Amino acid sequence: MAADQDPFDAIVMADDRFHGEGYQEGYEEGSSLGVIEGRQYGALQGAKIGSEIGCYQGFAFAWRCLLHSRATEKDSRKMKVLESLIGMIQKFPYDDPTYAKLHDDLDRIRGRFKQLCSLLNVQPDFKISVQGSELSF
Repeated sequence: MAADQDPFDAIVMADDRFHGEGYQEGYEEGSSLGVIEGRQYGALQGAKIGSEIGCYQGFAFAWRCLLHSRATEKDSRKMKVLESLIGMIQKFPYDDPTYAKLHDDLDRIRGRFKQLCSLLNVQPDFKISVQGSELSF
């Protein structure tokens, strides 16, 4: 044992040393669990947004077919809003979760969808549940 080292220092400082080691182990464990939980949460939220956008897209494509088959002059505004919605959906950045205006664009799509439903006199009820999403009329 070295002459300048007190034999009781190891005993007295054990609490500080174990506290520091425990903190470091807990921090590392929490970080890895946080990444896993964050990835799962992100995947769930991405799936919900994808399901919602897919529902809007299917709705828009179906109505485009219906309106093209019986297009009249009074349906021109409906078609304009419908084509605008389809364009917004096609430009939506599905593969870039870091896109700064993702939620703004999603809100615009939702607003355009509501506008289209109003023009078509349709009352949609979009729900996301554990089993999946559904759109009922």
